[in-house]
Amino acid sequence: MTLTPTINSWITFPKPNPSPSLRLFCFPYAGGSSYSFRSWIDYFPKNIEICTVELPGRGSQIQLIPFNRIEPLVKAIALEILPFLNQPFAFFGHSMGGLISFELARLLRRQYNLEPVHLFISGRRAPQINRSKTIISNLPKADLIRELRLLNGTPEEVLNNDELMEILLPILRADFAILENYNYTADAPFNCPISVFGGLQDRTIELKELEAWREQTLNSFSLKMLSGNHFFIHSSQSFLLQELIQQLNVYY
Repeated sequence: MTLTPTINSWITFPKPNPSPSLRLFCFPYAGGSSYSFRSWIDYFPKNIEICTVELPGRGSQIQLIPFNRIEPLVKAIALEILPFLNQPFAFFGHSMGGLISFELARLLRRQYNLEPVHLFISGRRAPQINRSKTIISNLPKADLIRELRLLNGTPEEVLNNDELMEILLPILRADFAILENYNYTADAPFNCPISVFGGLQDRTIELKELEAWREQTLNSFSLKMLSGNHFFIHSSQSFLLQELIQQLNVYY
């Protein structure tokens, strides 16, 4: 049976495939949207269906209030994504999206006995790493924009556009609050492989914090470092997508 998302669905299918061998669900970074993965679609073979997760407060879900805690967010995503887990599936998440995909995978395993065939984490330290948190979600506007400049993920023309920032800042505040409010709870490691990607010039994460993802799987683990800062998924996109395709080849 072919499943068709409704116009209000949080799951988008840029190039729908009625019978894919595998679905790759992509979760965006803080402030990002399904648009963050717009250029991925034509890279993948036809039997891998790219599915992007549109979080509340942005894109097609801009009318919804963004979440500021991860627990209710992953519960809501689970209800949206369940109808599309009728085929083998994998998760890819960058930065905040990596943490969301990890907690969603744990919820799906716990409540529905479902697990991705592969978990891809990009630009996010392992969840069990206990690091003092820098609170930026409640900074004054000028200070928050200064922090965004340091992350190098928001174009200068956007940062200097007051109208755009009025739309973007509430989303970013909520997303940063998700990370600041997160508390890790220990659980059994996954049975699926975990592949982690990091940026060689990313000063926000240490190598050992990426390597610590190894503890979250009983299966194989790999870590690859790509050229670029925290947003290496754009600057090293071709290499990253080649790696994803190569590692997903074993599932179809």
